[in-house]
Parts: sequence; structure tokens; C-alpha cells
Amino acid sequence: MTSRCAAVLASAVFAAAACGPKEKAVKIAVAVPLTGDMGTEGQGLRRAIEMAVEEANAAKRFPYKLAAAPYDDRADPKEAVNVANLIVSDPRIVAVVGHYTSGSAIPAAKVYARGPVAMISPAATNPEVTAQQNSPDWIGPRMVFRVVPTDDVQGAYAARFAYKSLGARRMALLHDKTPYGQGLAEQFKKTYVGLGGKIISEDGVSVGDKDFKALLTKIKGGAPRPEGIYFGGLYTEAGLILKQMRELGLNDPFAFISGDGAKTSGLFDVAGAAADGAYLSIVGVPVEELPSAAAFMDSYKKRWTGAGEELKPFDHFGYEAAQIIFAAMERAGGPDRAGIIEELRKTNHTGILGTTTFDDKGDTLNKIVTMTRARAKDRTFPSVKQ
Repeated sequence: MTSRCAAVLASAVFAAAACGPKEKAVKIAVAVPLTGDMGTEGQGLRRAIEMAVEEANAAKRFPYKLAAAPYDDRADPKEAVNVANLIVSDPRIVAVVGHYTSGSAIPAAKVYARGPVAMISPAATNPEVTAQQNSPDWIGPRMVFRVVPTDDVQGAYAARFAYKSLGARRMALLHDKTPYGQGLAEQFKKTYVGLGGKIISEDGVSVGDKDFKALLTKIKGGAPRPEGIYFGGLYTEAGLILKQMRELGLNDPFAFISGDGAKTSGLFDVAGAAADGAYLSIVGVPVEELPSAAAFMDSYKKRWTGAGEELKPFDHFGYEAAQIIFAAMERAGGPDRAGIIEELRKTNHTGILGTTTFDDKGDTLNKIVTMTRARAKDRTFPSVKQ
């Protein structure tokens, strides 16, 4: 976009904001799954970002009203592209918090680049989400950012945990064939084998599969038998795998390890008591263990009190992404898409995640990962002390 076009767009947004009515507010898009299996997670992110917007308006942080504009990508790559096109075509939208899944974030980012409009993902962890900006066929500026570490960090961490902390020397590998799940599994395998571990079997399953008994029976009867399963995927399939592996007698010390896509209360809804003892890694530190997030948690619990509105694992990342956008808007001098992108590159933001800065790809320099263990009796995920 030329500087003249950017100036025209910024002027149009300022003019719309000055008109006063809520529908003319400067908007932050929230592009996440709001329906379907991942809808509960996306709704949590929507609530967190709406709260951030409400707080900014109440504090009169800007001389215009802000609004959160939710878009349902249904965790579907094609729908994510449709959503991205709608977002780019609305000049009042100055930045995007999204997408939740890597499969949606990767194609949607290409659309935002043609806007251009900044995108900060609160959850998508496949390295390609940002790495694709280095491709010679990338059209537009580098405008993709994320506040979570990537799969190569999380997968490697889980591999070291399995090998060193659990002493597991043989593992079975499963993934759901999505960019997220397969990416995690590949990084686990790379590090695990490098440490001296052996992958006994490697299989892909499909999102939506329900019956894993034949596959788990094969794993159980392996020669040599693995000491656990690493699964790259989301909580629905993870929960079903846990339930069925327990039915086959694959209990402790046989380990089940997965990533942050499975660490959600929905795991207990699917697996019930069978989830007990599952190891789930999560990027960063669990929000309840962050002293810097205490005020956020208190405000969230007071603002959202309905059934099913409890805090979700990535809500604080969404809230932080919104705060980082607000700070970039202030430095840019207003709701200017191009100016916000430039200022996001210079981010040095201290908030509930600590200090966030981005590398030249837009990846956070925070590389913390925490291992948790599911506790079915109270549906919690206490951190594993190592």
C-alpha cells in the first residue's frame, strides 16, 4: 500500500470514529472459532478481548470508541480465508487478534498481508504461520505476530520431558494430520530421537475420528512395547484416545503426553476420569500461576459469570494481544493500519505475560513452556514440578 493510500485510509477511519455512534467505532477484529468443537475456546478469547476493549473505553484511552468485532472462522481454513477477506474490506478494522488454529492462521495471514492489516495470533503455534513471510512469493509486508512460542519449542520440550523426566525410551507417535498436530509430533520426534529415544510406531488420525481401538490395540501389542503415546492434536480426539486406551488397560506408568490443544476443560467432558494423569504441555506459564495476571483473572471472573464462561487456556494471550495492539495504536498516533504494523515491530510491552518483544518474523522472544498433569477429580491441570 502506498503512503498516500494509507493516509486516505487513516483519515477515513478517523472520520468514522468521530461520528460518534457505536457502529462507527474503530474496530479490532477477533477471528476465532465461535462454533463447533473449538467454539468454547474461541468464545473465551472473544470474551477476553471484549473485556480489554471495554476497559480501554472506560479509561478513555483513545479519543474515539473501540469495538471488538467477532468473526467465526469455525477452525476451518477455507472459512478463515472468507473471514479474512471480510475483515480486510472493512476500513474501520485496524488490526486482528486471530486465528486460533494454525490451519486457519496460515492461509488467512496471506489475505491480511494484501490489506495490509496486522494479525496477532494468541494461539497458533506452527512455525509456518510466521515463517511463510520469508517466502519469495509473499505479497505484502511482514505483518504477522504471535504471543505464544512455536511448536518447535513446545514439541522439543515435551520430548525432553518424556526422555529425561519420565525416563521413557520408547514412544508411539500419533497426530491429527493438521499443521498444528503434525507439526508438534514432528518436533517431538526430532528431539526425542536426538536424545536417544526410539519411536516404535507413527500414525496419523483424522479430525472427527471416534474409534481408535484398533490403532491402540496395535500399539499395546507392539514389540517392543512403547512406554507411552505422544499425541499432536486437539482435546476431542485426545479425550477419546485417553478413554479408549484406559479401557484397553494402558494405564500408569504408560504415559499419555500431548500439547496445549488438549489442555482445556473440554478434555474432561470427553474423557471423564480417563483424563486423569495425562501430561499436557502449555506455552508460557498457566495463568493461575502468573502473579502479573492476578488483576486480569479477578476482572475476568467478575465480568463473565455465566455457565461455561470460565477462563480458558488462551484467554490471557488474547487479552495481551489486544493490549499490545492498543499500545501500537498510541505510538502510531491513531488507527492507521500501516502505522500499527510498523509500531508492532518495535513492541517492547510489559504486561501479564511479562515483557513481550518480537523477532524479525513476528515471533515472541518468550520461549517458556510448562508441563501440566490432568487431575480429573477437580478438572484442573496442576503444573508438574521438575
